[in-house]
Amino acid sequence: MIERCRTGECRRKTKETEISASLRLDGGPVEVYTGIGFFDHMLEAFAVHAGFGLKLQAAGDLQVDGHHTVEDTGIVLGCALQKALGDKGGIARFGSFYLPMDESLAFAAVDVSGRPFLVFDARFREERVGEYDTCLTPEFFRALAFNAGITLHMRVEYGDNAHHMIEALYKAAGHALRLAVHPRTGGVLSTKGTL
Repeated sequence: MIERCRTGECRRKTKETEISASLRLDGGPVEVYTGIGFFDHMLEAFAVHAGFGLKLQAAGDLQVDGHHTVEDTGIVLGCALQKALGDKGGIARFGSFYLPMDESLAFAAVDVSGRPFLVFDARFREERVGEYDTCLTPEFFRALAFNAGITLHMRVEYGDNAHHMIEALYKAAGHALRLAVHPRTGGVLSTKGTL
């Protein structure tokens, strides 16, 4: 039996950003640079908690703001994830996880379905954490979900500190994906036989 290499690479260059990502579902080093310190911290937390290897480099028009960099990073990371998943066979497909962080509690559920969708329910009191605009959190996850072809539901159950709430979301999403991409015997987990 030949094992599939569960890796994906993606590059994107526009007038606003230039981003490359290499993703390995079965682990490896995590090296991230986007020019937005808090976002780097979140992407590293996401990859580590998912058990992914990730090398990601982004250069964007941060003199404007962080929107293009954050959203386009989601596009590129989603594209790399979609390539790493291949035909989506031989994986658990579903995963969900509650993650507490101090006073905050976040939840994420994922279906590696081929049907992209995002449900996002969180409100942040602070507009920024460092140089990261908190309103960009759903933009990142929407771009990730739609380009990876996954259904993703995310919610902050409660919390006060935007740093804790956002970090809990990134980590919960990582854990949910870790469970969903876990290898299993058999083909695509669907009564249809395909996704």
